[in-house]
Amino acid sequence: MLLVVGCSSFVARTKLVYPKMPGSRDAALDRCVAFEKYDGTNLHWVWEPELGWYAFGTRRDRFDLDDGGIAAFAAAHVGLEEAASLFLSQLAQPLITALTTHDFYDSQEIIAFTEFLGPNSFAGRHRDDEPKQLVLFDIKTSAGFLHPETFIKHFAELPIARVIYQGKLTGKFTHDVREGRYDVAEGVVCKGGSDESIWMVKIKTHAYMERLKEAFASDWENYWE
Repeated sequence: MLLVVGCSSFVARTKLVYPKMPGSRDAALDRCVAFEKYDGTNLHWVWEPELGWYAFGTRRDRFDLDDGGIAAFAAAHVGLEEAASLFLSQLAQPLITALTTHDFYDSQEIIAFTEFLGPNSFAGRHRDDEPKQLVLFDIKTSAGFLHPETFIKHFAELPIARVIYQGKLTGKFTHDVREGRYDVAEGVVCKGGSDESIWMVKIKTHAYMERLKEAFASDWENYWE
């Protein structure tokens, strides 16, 4: 259900755009691709054939990608003001090129998912004085989310999430991520399945858990898995 606020310049609330991922306890011990999980803010960008890139937002809201919508988004999300200009200047056209080249352009709707972050972003909080970036980590077409191997194949030339591991998801891999044996600050997102049914789970490091406990005390689990 959508709630239109004030005028047609933006949509202020929508259903959860990106699914909530389970933790590693629910992981399928199957082949997967593990991507680095970045400690930033999940943003989505919406394209349609006749409108181009016309809307964007967080996981729970959506705004028009025009001057009015960008201003409304900035007012609603302090700390994320740079996101739209970054997307329009750095990702919008390269994404169009990649989508056209690899025959995704005929989809009725495409949603690109990016993480917005700076060098010291933490638990969704960003420092004003630091440069920011957008990291592309998923594409959803009218048919659903792209298989992770398809995503890598067709979008590797763009700033995508770093691939940490490809192979069977095992207890040892989960343990090694938790113990910091991979060069990741927060953890990884593992994706697998078939083109028709993609599954995702997240695995975070023990070091990140300790940072959460120090920062949020008894509320740390709200930021965990």
